[in-house]
Amino acid sequence: MSGDAANEGEKKPKKQKKRKAKRPVPRVPRGFRDLPPADLVERRRMIETITEVYERYGFTPLETPAVEYVDVLGKFLPEADTPEGGIFTWRYDDDEWVALRYDLTAPLSRYVAKNFQELGMPFRRYQTGNVWRLEKPEPGRYREFRQLDIDIVGAGAVIADAEICCVLSEAMEAIGIPRGSYEVRLNDRKVLNGLLEAARVTEEQTLTVLRALDKLDRLGPEGVSLLLGPGRKDESGDFTKGAGLAEDQVQTLIAFVTAPSDDRAGYLAACRDLVAGTQVGAEGLAEMSELDEILSERGFGADRIRFDPAIVRGLAYYTGPVVEVVLTFSSEDVEGRTEFGSVAGGGRYDDLVSRFTGQKVPATGASIGVDRLLTALKALGQVEPRAGTCPVLVTTIEKEYRAVYQRWASELRAAGIPTELYVGTGKVAKQFKYADRRRFSAVVVAGGNEIEAGEVSIKDLRLGEELSADVAGDRKAWLEELPGQVTVKESDLVAEVQQILARYQ
Repeated sequence: MSGDAANEGEKKPKKQKKRKAKRPVPRVPRGFRDLPPADLVERRRMIETITEVYERYGFTPLETPAVEYVDVLGKFLPEADTPEGGIFTWRYDDDEWVALRYDLTAPLSRYVAKNFQELGMPFRRYQTGNVWRLEKPEPGRYREFRQLDIDIVGAGAVIADAEICCVLSEAMEAIGIPRGSYEVRLNDRKVLNGLLEAARVTEEQTLTVLRALDKLDRLGPEGVSLLLGPGRKDESGDFTKGAGLAEDQVQTLIAFVTAPSDDRAGYLAACRDLVAGTQVGAEGLAEMSELDEILSERGFGADRIRFDPAIVRGLAYYTGPVVEVVLTFSSEDVEGRTEFGSVAGGGRYDDLVSRFTGQKVPATGASIGVDRLLTALKALGQVEPRAGTCPVLVTTIEKEYRAVYQRWASELRAAGIPTELYVGTGKVAKQFKYADRRRFSAVVVAGGNEIEAGEVSIKDLRLGEELSADVAGDRKAWLEELPGQVTVKESDLVAEVQQILARYQ
């Protein structure tokens, strides 16, 4: 058989179909989330309001990097090749372990130690920024979240702790949380240490016990008792090992954190019996007694700042007074609780800076959970859903008048009014639909006839929305009607827009 004949008998190979590139799925890693523009705008405004209060008290801003060496953060296992869980870590280009910060306090301690000679003491600072924790995500709890911290470093007197409490109280009221809807709750780690001593808790058991007591608001006395004793299995089936305390030890601790404290004097009386005979407990009670005096001198009663034995704070580095801000109004949150719960916490930590310097540098402070606090403001109706960074839209209806529309937008901006010029395509109905979806307050609109007459129309979208509330029918058609719309001379454009926006300030 000739070669040609053999080739004729062979099958021609099939052409390989070109595989389509696999498209990535637009997903967010577990424990993380996107934040929409409206939430970011309101969060920024809330932070600005709180920091204005901080600055009135003499606090100054500070910014530290998101990445720190692991030993700086204090989260590492000296006998292991890799850092312990709970933080996002990797090896840096110098072969040392680094991590995303898990709070703003450890970086502050590093900053103070590094710049101690240049800083005037006491050093007051506030800082806001994201932190990251490699923990099991839960409803409403994420692996990335924002904190707003306030700290005083270099002041050992309890008047500094009182200062933190007063600032937190004023900050809550500044953002619209009324008195009676929040409480700044105080306890003292020295009082707790006296209790642990009275209850015969060992040093190895201490951190587990503190973390268990800190969950009283979420788990109640029964759940905390399990964590203090044999352990607890949660709803998902995960088991948390307990501290292994005996029943009489558990009862002593539960009696303390559930002790009645209707007023600050009641707390002092109840705790005095529970920590009797312990020196550290007596020191803690003396601090709390002095705090009561200072707060009373400033006019902060128990309706704003009260003493609460249930405030524990699970971190081991606290050395004195500990504080939480609890919102007390009724609102069923993501965990089904009727009391909204804690939105801020902190306390005295006199040993963190000494990790770097060997010299004891007293410090006290607190951290606000920004996103949880914003959720609370929404529940209270303190967040205006219509508000945005840009309240005015200038429509662009006819191309031949493009220069006019641009001039109007420039005039409004020059007057200090944030203004967006519509840069899409489409007729006026589409532009009004865009304005409605983006929730502008006012829309500037004019066609050729109006422009030639030297006039311009401004539609108050918020007023139009109010007027249309009781009107059944097509919203799209309503938007094209005239409710909330006025026509003025072109020269009066800025003044009319200012008048409209003033209604909602």
